[in-house]
Amino acid sequence: MSQPLPGGYGLQEYRIEKVLGTGGFGLTYLALDQNLNLKVALKEYLPGDIAQRAADQSISPASEATAETFGWGKRRFLDESRTLASFRHPHIVRVMRFFEANGSAYMVMEFVEGAALPDWIKPRRPLPYLELGALTRSLLDGLEVVHKAGYTHRDVKPGNIYIRDDATPVLLDFGSARMQASELTAVVSPGYAPFEQYHTQGNQGPWSDLYALGGVLYWIVTGNRPHEAAARVRNDTMPPALKAGDRNVYPPGFLAAIDWALTIHERDRPQSVKEWREALLDAAPTPKPQPKPAAPTPEPKTVVQPKVETAVFDPGMLQKLETELAQHLGPIANVMVRKIAKKARDLPELVRLLAGEIGDDAPRTKFEKKFSDASRPVSQPASRSGASQLTNVATELAASRFPMEVLERAERRLSEHIGAVARVVVKRAAMKARDEAELYLLLADEIQDKDDRKLFIRRAAATKK
Repeated sequence: MSQPLPGGYGLQEYRIEKVLGTGGFGLTYLALDQNLNLKVALKEYLPGDIAQRAADQSISPASEATAETFGWGKRRFLDESRTLASFRHPHIVRVMRFFEANGSAYMVMEFVEGAALPDWIKPRRPLPYLELGALTRSLLDGLEVVHKAGYTHRDVKPGNIYIRDDATPVLLDFGSARMQASELTAVVSPGYAPFEQYHTQGNQGPWSDLYALGGVLYWIVTGNRPHEAAARVRNDTMPPALKAGDRNVYPPGFLAAIDWALTIHERDRPQSVKEWREALLDAAPTPKPQPKPAAPTPEPKTVVQPKVETAVFDPGMLQKLETELAQHLGPIANVMVRKIAKKARDLPELVRLLAGEIGDDAPRTKFEKKFSDASRPVSQPASRSGASQLTNVATELAASRFPMEVLERAERRLSEHIGAVARVVVKRAAMKARDEAELYLLLADEIQDKDDRKLFIRRAAATKK
């Protein structure tokens, strides 16, 4: 890497104070905007492998052979600066200006007062569940803005997350960001980069950033950096967050959702912020501010309202049900428990309805038996639930598009290949498919083994004839 600009150097209205960081694409300085008397972060385009700095501080290609690549990179730097400058979100670092000078290009960004996540979190471990949920929600909101603009960050990691003095997070360093449809370079931060970023032809997209943020959450809840994705492809020895995380601090559904984002193959991960947020943060609601006590008012006339009977379940029992169900349904378990608990009239009915979400007979029977003593009065006989009983909104929506026998048959076929999660996959696919043929094609995509996939399609076609 060429020498950085010296302290005190003037660049238009900016005076360089010190280097904040270096990377393969350039350097970032702390600078002073002398017109506004404001500290800023100033990023300089200086790809060290193909550029050099002269004695007059100008930057040029290192050779004629690298001139075209250098020029292309500078244009991309300016194009991306222009796009990033259009973002206005409290949890994305703000790009205030960009310009060309010294033969290179520069990006002026908000200077964030605070601490990098690794330094901020040290005295706070283990980070409380609600606090981590609020922090994650903010980062996801910021990433969603980036993704909707057609960009991916591609370098989400603890060092690129700053916590402001008011405890709100901000995502930094978009130097690796790229348009999702453009040519992509390999960018790797070990432990946080998904496998598709290890080569230039990888299928990179929003799911790549979700893997990286999942890695950040894994590091927070376990204290350990995730294993490198390339090392996990053949033999994945990394303990899942569901086992390595402290369940006394973090709900199983939250931990299972982290594992979902860290799935090696990108097609098996959540594909969007919205999809992952639903599984991850239903278990981590943002605390609502308590309203101030209202001034005393005259007592209103009493109006007798009909009494509505609603079941109130023990939080400890709900937690036990969620933990057990997560072993069969994964990250969707916490959503299931909370939704069905709103409908069930008592604990026996809650257990029965939850058991109906487990596709295989043996695990379903085991689940019912485990909770039968706690949920059923002595005089009440045990009840059984069919594997395909409709109990939630997703099922009802799916049934509005396809006959029940079609959904049940598809679930039985798919569960032979992917297990109990087939129940959730069938419902999701049913909301996208226009007909039964397309439904089976969508389901076949969930089967990794090529021969099994062909067998599934052949059997499905034979059934429909």
